[in-house]
Amino acid sequence: MSKPFKFKQFTVEQDRCAMKIGTDGVLLGAWVPIDENVNSILDIGTGTGVIALMVAQRSNAEIIDALEIDTEAYEEAVDNFETSPWGDRLFCYHASFQEFFEEIDDQYDVLISNPPFYSEDYKSKDAQRDMARFEDALPFEHLLVGASKLLSDTGQLAIVIPYKEEKRVVGIAEQVGLFPKKITRVRGNSTSEIKRSLLLFGFDQTACEIDELIIENSRHAYTQEYINLTKDFYIKM
Repeated sequence: MSKPFKFKQFTVEQDRCAMKIGTDGVLLGAWVPIDENVNSILDIGTGTGVIALMVAQRSNAEIIDALEIDTEAYEEAVDNFETSPWGDRLFCYHASFQEFFEEIDDQYDVLISNPPFYSEDYKSKDAQRDMARFEDALPFEHLLVGASKLLSDTGQLAIVIPYKEEKRVVGIAEQVGLFPKKITRVRGNSTSEIKRSLLLFGFDQTACEIDELIIENSRHAYTQEYINLTKDFYIKM
């Protein structure tokens, strides 16, 4: 059984969820820009609910919705929302993203997703974990088409993906009228390869801000930039 993950202002139970809390989700939840005008947020494929909880802590948004297709993860996210300080603002739908964006007329100021992105052929014998890990459960095309329908005119989509997929995803986004506004490329340390890309999209075509984030100087010795980004959440930061 997985232990609860304790953050500074909330605790996340994760024993029923296939994908446990990891650096990708926490990075995205801390990195996504949220200004005081943001009133509605949707976390797509919420898993444990950690990203939705992070943005609830960071914002005054009245509506923070989440979406989860897996029954066990959905139930766990609901429990995590209800025991948090922001239970009155958090709501989880048990549905696929495809069902959701075809049926819902609402629009959101911010969409966030830490999508499944292991598109290789390898599959394990654990169907629940595979659904959480593999891109065929939520292809980038579906994510971006749905986002283009659900975003308000000035809305923004934030996702984390493997760096090797960055060019392909930016190309798909442009086909549905979404353009990169900010890209942060993530390295484990200064000598390692870029592993992840944090991408922010919007409808307006402006100059894209591109930067880099290095997580560690050496093993468990975190960079000041990473500490600054995550210190409101991690207890040991």
